Amino acid sequence: MMANLEVMSRQIETQHNRIFGLDLMRACAIIMVLLGHLTWILPQNFKTVNMLLSLLGFLGVEIFFVLSGFLIGRILFRAFADGDFTFDAVKLFLKRRWFRTLPNYFLILLLNIVIALWIVDYDIEGLWRYFFFLQNFTDRMPVFFPESWSLSVEEFAYLLLPFALLLAVSVFGKSNGQKLFLKTIVAVYALFIGTKIIFTFTTSLDDLAQWNIYLKGVVIYRVDAICTGVICAWLSLNKSNFWHKTRWLAAFSGVFFGLLLIFGSSFLGISVVRHHFFWNVVFLPMLSVAIASVLPILSAWRKRPYGIGKPITYVSLISYSMYLLHYGVVLQLLHGFVLERVGWQITALLYFGLTAITSALLYHNFEKPMTGLRDKH
Repeated sequence: MMANLEVMSRQIETQHNRIFGLDLMRACAIIMVLLGHLTWILPQNFKTVNMLLSLLGFLGVEIFFVLSGFLIGRILFRAFADGDFTFDAVKLFLKRRWFRTLPNYFLILLLNIVIALWIVDYDIEGLWRYFFFLQNFTDRMPVFFPESWSLSVEEFAYLLLPFALLLAVSVFGKSNGQKLFLKTIVAVYALFIGTKIIFTFTTSLDDLAQWNIYLKGVVIYRVDAICTGVICAWLSLNKSNFWHKTRWLAAFSGVFFGLLLIFGSSFLGISVVRHHFFWNVVFLPMLSVAIASVLPILSAWRKRPYGIGKPITYVSLISYSMYLLHYGVVLQLLHGFVLERVGWQITALLYFGLTAITSALLYHNFEKPMTGLRDKH
């Protein structure tokens, strides 16, 4: 089973076995995140544009959560269903995840520390927490390296989910692995819906900005978004006929529902202050479901189209490096030393260009070699 887990992980992650639809989803997500952070350099009087860009950035991260859950869910379920799900299997899963995520993260964390202390010159709140992904575990995200908030959510999910499955096996056995896997993930999902309910009855928020800081960006309220993707992975592998036959209906209804959720709440005046249960408990989980609705159709789109397909796949490949570099490194330096000299238009061009170039360099010279090391150890 250990060997099979490693083979399955490689098949999902190697370039020759890539699913173009999922690459498209990942590429769209990172482009949306980059567009979302343009608001830092655009004029403040571009109110409508800034609002729409912020929405794109928010949606981009939510897409990453669901997609990440879907990918790790397929790996975990196949390992779970293949044989004895042991501690060694969990270690192998974590080794492969961490070789993919941790080297880049710690390198860019150190770079952010250098920029903060010796270039921009500001104090870092709770620096030690960043080395353990605890910077936003139970409370708001500090100002330093703010884009790392979502990485804390994902890393905690990488730890929690396989160990939850391991605990389930040790307690209940594996007489019916399919149902046990689903029940375990649903239980974890319910746990994090529960944390949001507790938050609702113990915390009052004055506006959407506070909601964004104290709930949306805090680990203990967000792991259900990853679980949504994992549940979709289970459906794709165990209810494949239903998954395939309903793909168009799911996509269209999900997109419609997502648009209704986002713009309908604004149109109807559903505010954080007056409708806190909706915003705290309902909105984010339902948005994850809406995003997940496009997975059946995108996961079936395997063949890369001629022309535009290749650059989309490449953006997907370097998306993790782009996420780490674009804000705390590239945009922060441009905002501090370039924006006032050349204006927002040239700064925006430099932002996209430098992010693409530095991310490609990081991917080819560090991320990819480090990821390759996991197969040698």
